[in-house]
Amino acid sequence: MQFTEQHEQLRDTVAKFVAQEINPYVEEWEAAGEFPSHAVFKKMGDLGLLGLRWPEEYGGAGLDMSYALVMAEELGLINCGGVPMAIGVHTDMCTPALANFGSDELRREFLAPSIAGDYVGCLGVSEPGGGSDVAAVTTRAVSDGDDYVITGTKMWITNGMKADWCCLLANTSDGKPHENKTLIIVPMNEKGITRQKIHKIGMHSSDTAQLFFDEVRVPKRNRIGEEGAGFLYQMLQFQEERIYGAASSLKALDRQIDLTIEYTRERKTFGTPILDNQVVHFRLAELRTEVEALRSLTYRAVEDFIAGKDVTKLASMAKLKTGRLSREVSDTCLQYWGGMGYTADNPIARAYRDGRLVSIGGGADEIMLGIIAKLEGTLPRRKKPVEGNA
Repeated sequence: MQFTEQHEQLRDTVAKFVAQEINPYVEEWEAAGEFPSHAVFKKMGDLGLLGLRWPEEYGGAGLDMSYALVMAEELGLINCGGVPMAIGVHTDMCTPALANFGSDELRREFLAPSIAGDYVGCLGVSEPGGGSDVAAVTTRAVSDGDDYVITGTKMWITNGMKADWCCLLANTSDGKPHENKTLIIVPMNEKGITRQKIHKIGMHSSDTAQLFFDEVRVPKRNRIGEEGAGFLYQMLQFQEERIYGAASSLKALDRQIDLTIEYTRERKTFGTPILDNQVVHFRLAELRTEVEALRSLTYRAVEDFIAGKDVTKLASMAKLKTGRLSREVSDTCLQYWGGMGYTADNPIARAYRDGRLVSIGGGADEIMLGIIAKLEGTLPRRKKPVEGNA
């Protein structure tokens, strides 16, 4: 990956924003169980950070994914996982399909104010009955003249309590599971929508909601692209989500290792710094190497994405490795902090809680393994039932 002066200027802008506008307030937001997303997003919009990849006619910068990679990496400097996740949902998870397949009218109504930071967006895919199994979505959008009437429930929705709009995946026909789904932009002030906050073991500053849709009427012009193409569009969005998740974890993982080196260098047991034990400094060296390997994998996925290649396998690998490494780094570092690592306000303890989600959200580790195995051609063939057997 070759970074230009423009990349470095962006990196510096994001790093300064994190240092001045986010990190001083993280403790307060974590305690409150939410952060002022509209205020933060507006400041980011004013700096041009919310539409780096989206067309200039809607307020975006029209840049390629390498710039989004740089921003995601620097957001890893935030002293919690909830805020960068919320930003990523807005920039790289609920807006790609709208930006790439939405009508001009729809993009002007929802994408432009989202880029400006006037709107907060969320993604409505997961449901109480399943998250990673997108084909099993049961929310329905029934055609009624020029409208869809939406009924169903969405679960684990980041930004859900404060979002102005939702990129919702719903069944619009009774056809095959991969051909009957449509992405629809749903304004969150419509009649029939109820929000309920979900309390989590980590990611405290990110508001997460269960959303209930009771015969919510939305005009069909809010449909993204073609009816029935929603599953495909969402699969494409997932690749961008997974790359963002990997990129935004890199500096967060490095920070945990840095803090642990600093702590174990000062903390002594039996008169010797903990860091001087070979089992400690060797293990930290190994983890640093793993983070660098993940960085290279993520960079390669971005390069291939820019080149127009199918990045499904690389994005899935990066997502899998990020989830596994998030658990491994935080668990190891917490052990070296000893009892201090088990205190609630310890930065490693927070990373331990926040990072556990990475192996679940956006496609569980097992789903990533299935995708990779399928693309490797190593999935076992399904046996045909023997005639006469149930």
